[in-house]
Amino acid sequence: MKRYPDNEEGSSDATEGHDDEDEIYEGEYQGIPSAGDKKHKDGQVALGQPMSDATRDRKGLEEERQADEEELAQQYELIIQECGHGRFQWQLFLVLGLALMSDGVEVFVVGFVLPSAETDMCVPNSSSGWLGSVIYLGMMVGAFFWGGMSDKVGRRQCLLICMSTNGFFAFLSSFVQGYGLFLLCRLFAGFGIGGAVPIVFSFFAEVLSREKRGEHLSWLCMFWMIGEIYASAMAWAIIPHYGWSFSMGSAYQFHSWRVFVVVCALPCVCAVVALTFMPESPRFYLEVGKHDEAWMILKQIHDTNMRARGQPEKVFTVNRIKIPKQLDELVEMESESGNPVSKFFFRIKIYLNLMKCFNYPMRENMIRLAIVWFTLSFGYYGLSVWFPDVIKHLQADEYASKVKIYSNERTEDFTFNFTLENQIHKNALFINDKFINMKLKSVTFIDSTFRNCYFDDVTSVGSFFRNCTFIDAFFFNTDIDESKLIDGTEVVNSTFNHNKIGCQMTFDDDYSAYWVYFINFLGTLAVLPGNIVSALLMDKIGRLSMLGGSMVLSGISCFFLWFGTSESMMIFMLCLYNGLSISAWNSLDVVTTESFPTVRRGTGFGFCNALCKLAAVLGNLIFGSLVGITKAIPILMASSVLVGGGLVGLRLPDTRANVLM
Repeated sequence: MKRYPDNEEGSSDATEGHDDEDEIYEGEYQGIPSAGDKKHKDGQVALGQPMSDATRDRKGLEEERQADEEELAQQYELIIQECGHGRFQWQLFLVLGLALMSDGVEVFVVGFVLPSAETDMCVPNSSSGWLGSVIYLGMMVGAFFWGGMSDKVGRRQCLLICMSTNGFFAFLSSFVQGYGLFLLCRLFAGFGIGGAVPIVFSFFAEVLSREKRGEHLSWLCMFWMIGEIYASAMAWAIIPHYGWSFSMGSAYQFHSWRVFVVVCALPCVCAVVALTFMPESPRFYLEVGKHDEAWMILKQIHDTNMRARGQPEKVFTVNRIKIPKQLDELVEMESESGNPVSKFFFRIKIYLNLMKCFNYPMRENMIRLAIVWFTLSFGYYGLSVWFPDVIKHLQADEYASKVKIYSNERTEDFTFNFTLENQIHKNALFINDKFINMKLKSVTFIDSTFRNCYFDDVTSVGSFFRNCTFIDAFFFNTDIDESKLIDGTEVVNSTFNHNKIGCQMTFDDDYSAYWVYFINFLGTLAVLPGNIVSALLMDKIGRLSMLGGSMVLSGISCFFLWFGTSESMMIFMLCLYNGLSISAWNSLDVVTTESFPTVRRGTGFGFCNALCKLAAVLGNLIFGSLVGITKAIPILMASSVLVGGGLVGLRLPDTRANVLM
């Protein structure tokens, strides 16, 4: 068994000082130590060795495994330093970055398509909130499930499955027509992408040395921001273009927002393809006793980096690595009914791994981490919903203030072939009038009568007929149906031919579409400076100082929203808040990754990320319900939870010096 001493040189008695007859050369692979290896210490058994400890109690075996893990952590750190930081890490950085980018895109897709999808699918107001929440519910379950599974079956394999799930259902959701099927597809897409964050950070941390971890995990966080920018830019460029669509009769409509959904699934597909060329985490292989596989990957990392440095002749000197005792093997051997099926179910008992995260001495830190994740997510996602809706509410108020009101008008034998917009007609009388090839945008007719009128190719967006009467009217190729004829409207001796099916949507001359997407694009760009600063200073000022300071400052900046009375002021505060809060997210990702041992890293991170998505659902529901009612409660609530969470974050242990166990 190769043992690294506690010095920096990392010399090994497995590669130096052999007698002539040993004939063991530096860099020669020796395989898994056998049962009769004289260099084994008592109790250091490898996977597959005959069990002399079968009668030991569980507690003793766990203590021995803990000692093995500590020894492996120290040795693995020296091995990663020997492998160096180079081409392999940067290749994996780009691949995992695409996966993280997909998560960032997925979070914002629903928010951008929500208004269009609701209109296109004729979603009633009572059901519209589900589309905004279902993605987070799927991600919440997915984060816990895939994070836990990655500790059992591997980082790469779980990431491939969950990303493939997301890509498939994301593409499928762009083609389904029914609202229920669309919700189901987005739920499964969220379930898939939910595993990206816990697995990506666990995977990348396990090929980084301690001195590189903070900075490069922070650079990796930038891909989430890139996903935001990508989603915002694509929404701005695609959704308002109503011409980017096609239809197959009146039953199948493929509007521009569906094109946007397809485009947003492309990073996920690229991540799946690129991930097939990357190996599994060698640290995970060692944890589950696969010594040979781990050694081969570590040698691949070493050789890839050395060739890139122009040193292909440099030999990988590691030949044997410590393997922790495999407790699940022992449990199976103690069971008379041990078989592949029972072993599988034993391995996927994720909740048992989670319970260990709450055992002493990790209990207090786990609770603090959970509080910080929940508060940061609640404030961030709550305000992310509230900001755009408040701006749209301000725009809607301004739009409504310009409405034109007509009362007691009489129109006879007139042809309307132009757009009517933002108007209210009360007690109007229309006789023998024609409405041909025209649009009604935000037009309301109240207590009006239409006698012998002809409607041909009429689109009514946001328009209604309240308590009106249609007598001997003819409708051809219009979208005027029961949903537009409300509050006691009567239709007498009238004919409807070839009515347009479904809710009609258009962005033509939309007063706010481009502006709303542009605002979101500016908000995501404001994250860039904070990302760069956090990456450069993560190892200099410390994770906890950055985490607590960023949350407190973002909470204070949120409070100043109280004084925002204009669109420009709200946009400025949005950019400031995003720029300050991103450092908290980056440092929290790093601290969480470094807080758990390898065997529970995916499970612990997945649980924290699941809490994050639960907080996002609550934030969406609570903050969204307060738009247009009051701004005092959202501002005070967000400021309080952010400042409180930041103070709790300062109480977390400093993980900068941790060796990843």
